[in-house]
Amino acid sequence: MADIPELIIDLAYILVSAGIVTLIFKKLKQPLVLGYIVAGFLVSPHMPYTASVVDTENVHLWADIGVMFLLFSLGLDFSFKKILKMGASPIISTTSIIFFMSMLGVLAGHMFEWSKMDCIFLGGMLAMSSTTIIYKAFDDLGLRQQQFAGLVMSVLILEDILAIVMMVMLSAIASGNDPDGGQMLESIVKIAFFLVLWLVVGIFAVPQFLRKVRKLVNDEVLLIVSLGLCCAMAVFSTKVGFSSAFGAFIMGSILAETIEAEHIEHLVEPVKNLFGAIFFVSVGMLVDPLILAEYAIPIITLVMTILIGQSIFGSLAFMLGGESLKSAMRCGFSMAQIGEFSFIIASLGLSLEVISDFLYPVVVAVSVITTFLTPYMIRLATPAYNSLEKRLPKKLIKLLNHLSMSHPNTTEQSKWKRLLTQMAINTIVYSILTSAVIAVMITFFLPFMQGILPGWALHWYANAITGVLTVLIIAPFLRAMIMKKNRSEEFKALWNESNVNRLPLLFTILVRVVIAVAYIFYICQYLTRFSSAIIITIGLIAVALIVVSRTVKQRSIRMERLFILNLRSRDIEAQVHGKKRPLYEGRLLDRDVHIAELSIPMNSKWMGSTLKQLDLGKKYGVHVSSILRANFRLNIPDGDYIIFPGDKLQVIGSDEQLTKFAQAIDKEIIGEDIDLENREMKLRQLILGEGSRFIGKNIMESGIRSLYSCMVIGLEEGKENLSPVNPKRPFQEGDIIWVVGEQESLEALMQA
Repeated sequence: MADIPELIIDLAYILVSAGIVTLIFKKLKQPLVLGYIVAGFLVSPHMPYTASVVDTENVHLWADIGVMFLLFSLGLDFSFKKILKMGASPIISTTSIIFFMSMLGVLAGHMFEWSKMDCIFLGGMLAMSSTTIIYKAFDDLGLRQQQFAGLVMSVLILEDILAIVMMVMLSAIASGNDPDGGQMLESIVKIAFFLVLWLVVGIFAVPQFLRKVRKLVNDEVLLIVSLGLCCAMAVFSTKVGFSSAFGAFIMGSILAETIEAEHIEHLVEPVKNLFGAIFFVSVGMLVDPLILAEYAIPIITLVMTILIGQSIFGSLAFMLGGESLKSAMRCGFSMAQIGEFSFIIASLGLSLEVISDFLYPVVVAVSVITTFLTPYMIRLATPAYNSLEKRLPKKLIKLLNHLSMSHPNTTEQSKWKRLLTQMAINTIVYSILTSAVIAVMITFFLPFMQGILPGWALHWYANAITGVLTVLIIAPFLRAMIMKKNRSEEFKALWNESNVNRLPLLFTILVRVVIAVAYIFYICQYLTRFSSAIIITIGLIAVALIVVSRTVKQRSIRMERLFILNLRSRDIEAQVHGKKRPLYEGRLLDRDVHIAELSIPMNSKWMGSTLKQLDLGKKYGVHVSSILRANFRLNIPDGDYIIFPGDKLQVIGSDEQLTKFAQAIDKEIIGEDIDLENREMKLRQLILGEGSRFIGKNIMESGIRSLYSCMVIGLEEGKENLSPVNPKRPFQEGDIIWVVGEQESLEALMQA
């Protein structure tokens, strides 16, 4: 018999133990992440009483793939447009929390005299709360529909994004082992450059590609194409100095802007769950009881640092973001734990060999403890606020509760600010695209042309061809950089308002012209030996031709329109299918009422009832603003509208009203059939012999359906097929009828 590879044996240990432990944790209503960690500990070499994984190196390889797919799925659920619509409040809260908790982590590490890199990575780990664990806790406590929970989830999304950036920066810092301001600034600039480049190029190319092949794609092909794009971007990311996880996240965020995003997310979820489980099991395999016993004091200290730090600084961060004291405390207390991203950062440190071996199991232990305490911390927030309210002056409490930095957008930004911001963004984006094109042409195309045209004389032809093609490719970018926003409403208004504005406005055009000429200057200087004066003249002439060229203008407009269409494709699809949330939602969020979307379960007792019969307004105080069924939205439904299973109700109400309504939806369901196995339908032959009670009666009079819950499906008359039974025909002696029903019903019928 052939030997089974060790990898298969290890996978058997991992998946069987993970399956058993997660079933137990599901029964105990605990996060599955903790179940995976416990399963990993059980199959680790540190556990002598159970079978251990043999080839840990292969398991860690699969775990790295798991991290990649986890971040790919995170990117699919992320949208840069969502972040921009959040406003400043979540951004202020997120950056404040990350700064405060990172500093606390670094200080805690220094207190135990750990190495500089241990302290830096520890700071990154303590700054990352767990999206999975908090979401599960809100769900279990019935708080997911409350307003503060939405604020917490917004901050967690931003934390996940900044965690990706933090991983890239930590990699850059670790490569030098001597972090300084210059190196960190260089890392930030490099991240920003490639982030903008990948997103712009990706959003321009990937949706266009999927649109072209849409007719050829089924579920299987879409899954393979999506994972292929994920792996390709991960490889490309590593080639330019970033992690594979960063590249996977970027590709996920690019695909998030396509119409196929939700479909891809659904297809990728089983793959993510499998490899994600292996990753978390591998985390548990690193837990060493001896290390935990040795570092018991640091573990307890770090747990207290997270609980107290998030309670105080987390609440303060949400207050800086514009929340009242009570809301801020509920948000801050909810985030008092660490989770999956802390493990990922720890894995990064181990793979780079810059952190100590003890740090990983210590962080896992801290995560397990804080995860178990999360529901209690969430519940503790309101009593803590009530206690604080009794001790602080009433005027101060009133001031803090009404302090808000986030208001509806009633004040307009100044025209200068809007205009300069838009010009700066355009200039940066088009500069990055231009730089990328020049780099590709010089690095790859120029050597290719020089290989085709060898020799000194032909060498100049190769340079000339490369230079001309490069300028033609970047021409739409340079034109857009110079001309865009010159005819905007802000520009026209400022030009007409005052003669004083005209010189600064002309200066903004001049600056962009100089940048465009600088790119032409660089290309000519690299490829030719002309003097600087000649090159500048060539640059000015080239820019002038680019500006006046109608062909370049049309190319520029066409490219920009296609990009905007790709960027808006998911919104357009949502509008067409009635999935887009109403515009008034943002206004309600700043008041006591807000909108929640709740789904009617498939086994709901409400199905078939009208809104008038349910009387939701009187019972729960909520208003149903719209109902989404499949791809159709009904706005402002009347009382005669019938509720169907799977309907999504958009409901308006306060936190308390929405909580009661959500609880009612969960309770008003039809229970499961405990005798499901006995409800199997079977087919039987019934011969009506002498003395049968059914002789002389038709189907209705016999009671076969009404009394015995069975159904007559045909009469056997010696033909190939059963004959249909006339409802008015009386049964006769010797008739052979076929009936269908449950086992007990058929037995009762046979004995009749």
